[in-house]
Order: sequence, then C-alpha cells, then structure tokens
Amino acid sequence: MIPTRTTTENGMIFERDVALAMSDGTVLRANVFRPEAAGRHPVVMAMGAYGKDVHFADAYQPQWQVLKKIYPGLDTEGTTGRYLRWEVVDPERWVPDGFVVIQVDSRGTGRSEGYLDPFGPIETRDLYEWIEWAGGQPWSNGKVGLIGVSYLAIKQWQVAALRPPHLAAIVPWEGSSDLYRDGSYHGGILSNSFTEAWWPRQVLANQYGSGASTHRDRLTGERTTGPDLPEAILRGSRADHPRDRLEHPLDDAWNQAREADLSAIQVPILSAANWGGPGMHLRGNFEGFLRAGSRDKWLFAHIGTHYESFYLPRYVALQKRFFDHYLRGADNGWDREPRVQLAIRHPDGTAELRQEHEWPLARTRWTRLHLDADALMLAPQAPGAGGRAVFDAMGEGLHFSTAPFEEDVEFTGPASLRLWASSSTADMDIFAVLRVFDPEGKEASFIGAHERVPMALGWLRASRRKTDPARSLPYRPWHTHDEIQELEPGQAYPLDIEIWPTSMVFPRGWRLVLTLQGHDFIVDPPGRLRHDHPQDRPAGIFDGRTTVHTGGERDSYLLMPLIPARG
Repeated sequence: MIPTRTTTENGMIFERDVALAMSDGTVLRANVFRPEAAGRHPVVMAMGAYGKDVHFADAYQPQWQVLKKIYPGLDTEGTTGRYLRWEVVDPERWVPDGFVVIQVDSRGTGRSEGYLDPFGPIETRDLYEWIEWAGGQPWSNGKVGLIGVSYLAIKQWQVAALRPPHLAAIVPWEGSSDLYRDGSYHGGILSNSFTEAWWPRQVLANQYGSGASTHRDRLTGERTTGPDLPEAILRGSRADHPRDRLEHPLDDAWNQAREADLSAIQVPILSAANWGGPGMHLRGNFEGFLRAGSRDKWLFAHIGTHYESFYLPRYVALQKRFFDHYLRGADNGWDREPRVQLAIRHPDGTAELRQEHEWPLARTRWTRLHLDADALMLAPQAPGAGGRAVFDAMGEGLHFSTAPFEEDVEFTGPASLRLWASSSTADMDIFAVLRVFDPEGKEASFIGAHERVPMALGWLRASRRKTDPARSLPYRPWHTHDEIQELEPGQAYPLDIEIWPTSMVFPRGWRLVLTLQGHDFIVDPPGRLRHDHPQDRPAGIFDGRTTVHTGGERDSYLLMPLIPARG
C-alpha cells in the first residue's frame, strides 16, 4: 500500500501519490501541487509513462546539460528545480500563478498499478477519469487544461476526442495525432529505432513494480516504481509494444484504436510543432491543427531541440496566456491572436517569428519542379523527352538539384513528390530528402528535435502506394495503408509521396537538392531515426535496383510551397 502524503513546501501544497481507482478497480496515482491560498483554481494536467517522481536530470542527464546551457536559469530563476520532470511543466512556475498542477503516472508505470499498454484505449479512458475527478474537486474551478510534450501530447489528442466534460483546453506540444502515420510507419515503412531505444530505457525502466529500476525520488530516496514485483509478474503485466507495432504493419483495428478521432475534438487547441521533428512530432501537430473539429485552434511552429522550447520563459508565457484565457476567462486578447505563428527558418539556423492566418498559407504558389533523369536537375519545365536513372537501393541514391536561385526564395508549407519508379524486385522503399546547399556546394543541416536533420523528409513503400482520393490533397497525399499491392518487377508505377511540412528561405545563389534513396538518409553523426528492421525490410526485396522515370508520360515532379515576397 502506497500512502498519500501531504506537505507544504516552496509555497505549494504538495499531495504525493494521490490514489484514484479507475472504473475497472485499478488504482492509479498522481502528484498534485496546489496553491496555498484558498479558493477554486484552474487545473493543468499531464499523464505519461516516464515517472512522475523521476527528476529530469536523473533520467535525461545529456538533455539536461544541453537545456541548462541554453537556459541557465532553468532551476534557479523563480524555481528551485526540485520538481522538474521530463516533458511536463515545472509546478514552481505555475502554482504561484494560481494553477493546480497534476502529474499522473499512466497505468502500469511509476506508482500506478495495472497492465502497461502504451497509447492504448484503456489508458486514454484513464485520463478521461482523472480529468473528471480533477474538475470536481473543491479546489478546482471545474476547468482542466492538458499540457505536455510527446507522449503527454499524444494522450491529449486521444482523450480530447472523448470529450470529457471538464476538459476546457489542450496544449499538445510536439506530439503525434496519428500514431500509425506519424510515428510507427512512415509511408508504410516501420520506424523501429525509436521503440527499440525508447521501450527499455524510458518505459520499462519505469514499469510499476520494477525492482531493477535505478530511479529514486530525490525528495524521499524511495524507488519511483513502487513495490518490488517478481519478473514473471512484470512480464505478464505489460504488452510487448515494439512487437505489437511490428505485427500490425497496416492501419488495422489495433492501430485505429490508438488514433485520435480529430474531428470529434471541440476544445480550444494550441498545437506546437517542431520543424526539426521529422519522423515523430511534426506531421501530427499540423494534421491535428487542420483536422481537429475545434472552432478555436492555433498552430505554433518553432525550432530547436525537442525539449528546450517547452521550458524557455517566452514559451511558458505563451502557454499561460492561452490557459488564462480558456481556463480563467481572462480578457487578455488571446482570442484575437493570429491563428498561425511560424518560425521562418534560414540556412544559418536562425528563424524569425511570423504571424499568419491559415495553413497552408493562402498566398502559396504551388510550384512544380520537374525531375530530369538525364541531367539530374529540378526545373520549372518538364524535360521534353523521357529519361531514366538507376540507383542501388542501399547505395548513395540520386541527387536532383535546382539551378542556383537568382533571388531569395522562401518555401513554407507541406510538399509532395509525384515519382514514376520501377524496381527490380516486388517492392521498394523511397526515402525522399530535401536538402540545402550554399554556392560553394556545402550542405546546411539543422538542429532537430533529437538530432541534426535536413530541410525535410518524406517516405513511401511502393506496395502501400494506394491513396484515398477523398482525403488526398495535391500537396498532401493520403495513403490508406489498408492493403499490400506488390510490384511487377521492371514495371513503372506512379507514386505520390508525402513530404512533411517545412520552412526555409534560400538566399540568392543557394540550391535546393532532392535526394532519393532506398534507405535512411544519415546526417553526421548518425541519429536515432531509423527504418531498418530486418523483418520489415528483408534483404532480397528492399536491396534491389530502383529506376526513376522522368519526362513525357512519366513526368516526375516535386510540388513545393513557394511563398512570394510581400511587396
């Protein structure tokens, strides 16, 4: 039995291990931080699997050091940092402003009992019940907001679609809204590296009852995972999440049970995307913004690492202003803010914030850059005659370049690639990469969410090429991923490849390069975004030869979002 303990410290009432029995009887626990002042306060809440009692620096020391270098005042300016946790708000920065902060250990993790099944529908229902509990407490004003990064953002999209009555607003910060397309299978290709590292390090290390966990609560010295349970019990109390993803390669019922019904969401949304998050937390925030049923919704796209923006003072002020309006009813002008705010990127790694009113931008000039297989060029005009170029799928690939731009050119928006291609085998994977080169031929790469990244990425497995015409747009094809259509070796097929949203201003004399490969594009040093599981990509099928066809009836082109300069 884990008792609830209440203390008053650092100007807050801290209720540790508050227990709540779910509708099936399973007991989950949370930490609740409340203002000392009497009254009814708005609630900001998060649920996740990373341990509500695990200090940020103890579990993520490298990331902590990076963040401290960027923001030295992280644990000194207005806070002791004692309660800082990975991807959740710092209570010491929120409670003094009159918010209640609640951090819930999801089912089967930390101090919460039950069967561990990440992103599953039962876990989502648990969050619904916590929201309703918090909204009905005597210290609550009845309005609950959700905020958090990654896992904690994914849960927001999922539970908001269930419409808990006390849920008043959400701030999903860099979090997938379609688990299959955003994180598990990119263009139908299994993204395995994340689960291979994330599952043991970030989830199993926090499983409830894990005696092997090295995590200790800095404040009590206690293990953050509760009682020590036998390994046989632990194995039987969790799903094999990496295996589950591998065994569900199509968008089937298992995947759909973990997909948010975005059209059902009605609460106000502040959706924060990271341009440097291809492969995990970029597409979901744009699609969530576009497809959510909410009338009041905002899109904010930023740069930097996965964790820094969430904690920097200017972003915290943004989050609080949003919640002040929707959880307190403050007339602070938030409702008059432009609905889209974008960090417009430059090759030197800087960005300038620009306010817009829609996404994609209404003034976009959708521009076709046609592939020329003979010259390996991207040009405004299609080549007059058909051509072809061949590459080994596991080799360097092909590189198609524009001529040097004659003036500064901005591309901001989603992109897509119509590619005619054939394979020597019954399938092929296309990895499409947008790259930035200066006049001397040196490539620019960018600080990404987790690693250095190119300008943009897109993926497609040719056997998953089927699209839904009703949901597809010229700049964003929608693949159904509901059947496998193998290739006839040597036969050319038209492939519509989604390239995730991007922003870049090319200075005069710089070039855009499209690289096509049959494997992951690696920016030195190699990162953790990989698609190389041998069961998903067996040799003999995906290490063949790929032929790109261009011109004539097989016109291959890149569709880019050109933004004209404002006069």
